[in-house]
Amino acid sequence: MTGTKETGAPGLRRTLTLWDLILYGVIVIQPVAPMSSFGVLSNRGQGHVVTAILIAMVAMLFTGISYGRMARIYPSAGSAFTYVAQEIHPGAGYVTGWSMVMDYMLNPLLCIIWNSQQAHEFAPAIPVWSWKIFFAAVFTLLNIRGIKTSARVNAAMAAGMSAVIIVVIATAARYILGHPHADPHFYTRPFYDPQTFTYGNLFGCTSIAVLTYIGFDGISTLSEEAENPRRNILLATVLTCAVIGVLSALEVYAAQLIWPASIPFPNADTAYVYAAARAWAPLFGIVGVTLVVANFGSGMGAHIGAARLLYGMGRSNALPKSFFGAIEPRHRVPRNNVIFVGALALAGSFFLSYGRGIELLNFGALIAFMGVNAAAFVRYFVRAPEKKLTHFYPPVLGFFICLALWWNLSRPAMIVGSIWMLLGVAFGIWKTRGFRNPLSFETPAEE
Repeated sequence: MTGTKETGAPGLRRTLTLWDLILYGVIVIQPVAPMSSFGVLSNRGQGHVVTAILIAMVAMLFTGISYGRMARIYPSAGSAFTYVAQEIHPGAGYVTGWSMVMDYMLNPLLCIIWNSQQAHEFAPAIPVWSWKIFFAAVFTLLNIRGIKTSARVNAAMAAGMSAVIIVVIATAARYILGHPHADPHFYTRPFYDPQTFTYGNLFGCTSIAVLTYIGFDGISTLSEEAENPRRNILLATVLTCAVIGVLSALEVYAAQLIWPASIPFPNADTAYVYAAARAWAPLFGIVGVTLVVANFGSGMGAHIGAARLLYGMGRSNALPKSFFGAIEPRHRVPRNNVIFVGALALAGSFFLSYGRGIELLNFGALIAFMGVNAAAFVRYFVRAPEKKLTHFYPPVLGFFICLALWWNLSRPAMIVGSIWMLLGVAFGIWKTRGFRNPLSFETPAEE
């Protein structure tokens, strides 16, 4: 095992603090994450969005613990790919990494599509295709500048979105308290409505609600750029999930009280904007702009996460190392991968619809989550000399909850996702001659 110091090759710079990691995770996930999908969640769950968000948070907390624990052992940019390959089998690690590639590629692609459409509404004289090129170029150029540039942008966007969330919650409280309700179950109905509740609706809604947390695993891809990664990656991952979960539950709870599920939305895709505007009319524009900013931050963060995931796979020879495993010496970022992700996201934005892409996101992410939970179980329980229940329950519960959610994905997502996985496995078999050629897994020395 050879570190970057011994080979003389440029490595990634350790500059990210715990606060930087949390900001990165919050921005990638988006502190306004449930706003975009609120209408879809409400329709699928017949209300009960708050309950679905909280159940999904529990599932992601278990998985987040597994991610954090594995990052202590392998502070590598390969993330789930490295964990599974080292603890279970290189072939399983490759499958895990390939599933993550789909998830990470889709996120910036979808943000380009959504932002381009919304920007076109603000400036209809500029065609949508021009906005797609603009956002893809900005994502790429900012990430080429280096990780610290991205961290400073994250801090600014987090502050702006937090301010909007405070305004939304405050105006929602004023509206709700200013309209007395005779229904004794008014404040508990968003959690449980006996007239519409079914386990099928709740489970289906929870499967979609996982989208609220998609991206928290990106924190582990920054292990080589984090200060004290063996401590901070675990803390940042768990704290990010908890912060997003509480914020998301509060946001959708307020929206459900303002706009009950029994009242149809004018447009399910923009349902939260209509709910916010009912509380205070100016929020229609404010929330709309905020979601553009949120998708910008999420797309930029996922873009750099995808580039570093490809870097980990390239450095390990799962992908051509000369291209994907290279680091640009000036800014010390995987520039080739940043450009590759930007070009692929731009091209895909012209062929994939936003709705179809949303259906595909969970397919790859949940496979990766299952892989990390399995790796943590093997490392900390199966191979550990002392069997601790604290090392047994989190990965086991995380694995089976993710499996249940994956199994309940839509049929189109399962079909397209399976095709993607088959193509990736076929390439992996060819690249490693049936996984007989070992992949090298470098764990760089900490600087």
